Amino acid sequence: MASLGPLHGACRTLLISLLLVCCPLPPGAQGQEFLLRVEPQYPVVPARGSLLVNCSTDCPHPELITLETSLLKETVSNGVGWVAFQLSNVTSDSKILCSSFCNGFQMTGSFNITVYRFPERVELAPLSPWQPVGKNLTLCCWVAGGAPRTHLSVLLLHGEEELSRHQAVGEPAEVTTTVLAGRDNHGANFSCRAELDLRPQGLGLFQNSSVPWQLQTFVLPVTSPHLTVTRFLEVGTSWPLVCTLDKLFPASEAQVQLALGNRTLNTSVSSQGDTITATATASAEQEGATEIVCKVILGGESRETRKNLTIYSFWGPTMNLSESTVPEGATVNVTCAAGPRVQLTLDGVPAVAPGQLAQLQINATERDDRRSFFCNATLEVDGLILHRNRSVQLRVLYGPKIDPDKCPQHLTWKDRTIRILQCQARGNPDPQIQCLQESSGFQVLVGIPFRVRLNYSGTYCCRAANSQGTHTLTVVMNVQDRNPLVVTIVMAVLVILGLVTVTAASLYIFGVRKRNDVYRVNQGGTWLPLTSKQPNEVLREEPS
Repeated sequence: MASLGPLHGACRTLLISLLLVCCPLPPGAQGQEFLLRVEPQYPVVPARGSLLVNCSTDCPHPELITLETSLLKETVSNGVGWVAFQLSNVTSDSKILCSSFCNGFQMTGSFNITVYRFPERVELAPLSPWQPVGKNLTLCCWVAGGAPRTHLSVLLLHGEEELSRHQAVGEPAEVTTTVLAGRDNHGANFSCRAELDLRPQGLGLFQNSSVPWQLQTFVLPVTSPHLTVTRFLEVGTSWPLVCTLDKLFPASEAQVQLALGNRTLNTSVSSQGDTITATATASAEQEGATEIVCKVILGGESRETRKNLTIYSFWGPTMNLSESTVPEGATVNVTCAAGPRVQLTLDGVPAVAPGQLAQLQINATERDDRRSFFCNATLEVDGLILHRNRSVQLRVLYGPKIDPDKCPQHLTWKDRTIRILQCQARGNPDPQIQCLQESSGFQVLVGIPFRVRLNYSGTYCCRAANSQGTHTLTVVMNVQDRNPLVVTIVMAVLVILGLVTVTAASLYIFGVRKRNDVYRVNQGGTWLPLTSKQPNEVLREEPS
């Protein structure tokens, strides 16, 4: 029966309300000289919350103060002229009626309970992973639940910047706004926020936000990538590939694929500004026609460039000598080989047909030493003529020969001058040369400076030798005295000058002696005259 309490109270409240509407009493009869107050006046309660209601009056002798409501209620306290009720499990907006009797007259008072609840779901519709720059982007937000709707607003935000604000209408409430996508929006966060403003009711501002979505904007030009690649690629070789695309945003987030036919290449990608560059290395092992593909992907869109590539095989030419070093007079076979479809020409003589050997046979002579044989190979690939050359050198062993033009056979030199004996010989191996004087066996070094002496005059035998033999040449060296007439004249002059000098000196000494006197002192007297004596007399008297 306890469960009939709310239903019974609701019926009674409805009955009293009908009586008040249908059978109104005169103002005096309604007891309006005394008021029945209800507190609080404008209650706001959270969903499933509780509320303490106080019904009071100034009537000195009030009777039967009651609270009529469909909600669960409980009398918690009372006193003279007042009764307090506890309402619980308030789930929706309700109208509450307080009634009492004063001196037999009925008094009433009513108020509305406003229930508030937070939104159950605030959701921003997912954004496209990439949005082209310059295109409109529609943001859509759904808000489910939340009350009272008159105090519930829905905001769309760019970061913390408010793009639009609308009152929540409908269930769920749906709010949209349009944004023009730009480069500055790349990486920006967009979100939706529900605000329940109960500040007029003294509670506060309650906010509930959606999960933010990050916008990615991009620019992909309509032009195709620029692909730098060779038209031809030889089997077994490699070639760098370069693919670039300008006016791309954001270039750092673009992907580039480089492929050779159906094979994806290992690609290195770099970006600078609005330009992206991809590099790879192409190599192939089989002949044939294929494609090089460069594909740039950004924002779910792509641009690609394709270029044809011809892979060819060009083996050779390879050259071979039957012997690379042979003695003079030996037979030498020279061959040149290459792959199919290659036309060979050996020392100006073409092979019989493409793909055939080119051959040459010679009898080696001295003139063939250090001779180079040249082989030219040509291959046509899709109208392009490719050339490739090889050479090989032959060495011929032959005996030495002294070249008279490089080894003078008559030499006339001056004594005590610095000279070099120049004498060259050819031969393979390189010959050694010795020049010996026939009379004495004295050796004059070849090619080294030396001082010429008179005894160097004579006939010399210059001999060149190597492993293949020897060769000799006679050289006559005539060494002359340096200016002999002048030397004789100079010697004669010197002799004459010597004789003149000696004669002059003798005469001078004789004259000096003749002019000098020798004096003697006579000790017997105090004064004697001096007398001169001849030199012989002086010499005779010296021993005494």
